[in-house]
Amino acid sequence: MFDAYRRDIRYLRVSVTDRCNYRCNYCVPPEGMQWLGAADILTDEEIVRVLSVLGRVGVAKVRLTGGEPLARPGFVELVRKIKATGVIEDLSVTTNGSMLAQYAMALKKAGINRVNISLDTIDPLRFRELTCGGDVRDVLAGIQAAVEAGLAPVKLNVVLTEAVDEEDLKYFRELVHEKPVSVRFIEYMPSHRCRVRSGMTVTSVTEHLKKLGSGELAPPKQSPCGCGPAHYLQGESDQGTYGFIAPISKGYCDQCNRIRLTADGRLRPCLLADSEFDLRTALRRGATDEEIVDVFQQAVLSKPSSHHLAEEDAQAFQGRTMSQIGG
Repeated sequence: MFDAYRRDIRYLRVSVTDRCNYRCNYCVPPEGMQWLGAADILTDEEIVRVLSVLGRVGVAKVRLTGGEPLARPGFVELVRKIKATGVIEDLSVTTNGSMLAQYAMALKKAGINRVNISLDTIDPLRFRELTCGGDVRDVLAGIQAAVEAGLAPVKLNVVLTEAVDEEDLKYFRELVHEKPVSVRFIEYMPSHRCRVRSGMTVTSVTEHLKKLGSGELAPPKQSPCGCGPAHYLQGESDQGTYGFIAPISKGYCDQCNRIRLTADGRLRPCLLADSEFDLRTALRRGATDEEIVDVFQQAVLSKPSSHHLAEEDAQAFQGRTMSQIGG
């Protein structure tokens, strides 16, 4: 299914909950959030129905997000149901990693192909402050469990806020050298509700990594599966890779092939635009498969050509917060 700019929309990010066990400073506003009620969130059956239908009209790649998806009761069983549809080629999950040590092997057996783990610093104090109480040791254990379970490639998402320093880069350097993981450095997107500031630039991170022993970085012979907008580099003796995602300084909107489905059943054509299409109401009114496709097509055709974060004083997430949209 093509949008108005001839981008082939084959990727759906599905938020399964707005709840999270962390309260990250760049995700949750200081005044807190009003959580969705259980009746407002799409059920397992509704999610499976939507994916079954959209999988037959071109959606081949699905990423399950939140909030924290593992905080949804019965999440592993939901994964199993989605996999059983037989129409989704690539099923992955984005998680904060805090519960992954417990669930990694079960997720692999249920049908998850690979995993993205958010980790913005390994310093215990800074991590606790950034997440409002999280323990970085839980995430590190989750990374190891994901590697052992074969959720390959394991990708770490590092948002370049002020929390990231050279000690963090040393850790990521050693990790990429020793393990087949991909550490992706993501340019910070400013929000009027954030309580953090931007940190290193993608360019400065690259220079730091070279000084820390990576040597000359070159494109890998094979980029990680599902590489999306990231630009990947690798040192000659590295087991893993570095990814660099710069949505503002090096926009990639012309290649964007994704639509988002929020936990309360709204199709969102662009992360950084507030336009949404109500799919939940249609589902609960007994929509036919054709009507589900029609709502999806409306969302696809309204997908904007690009975001506007490069403009002066632009802010992301004017309406919903990131955790309400889905990462």
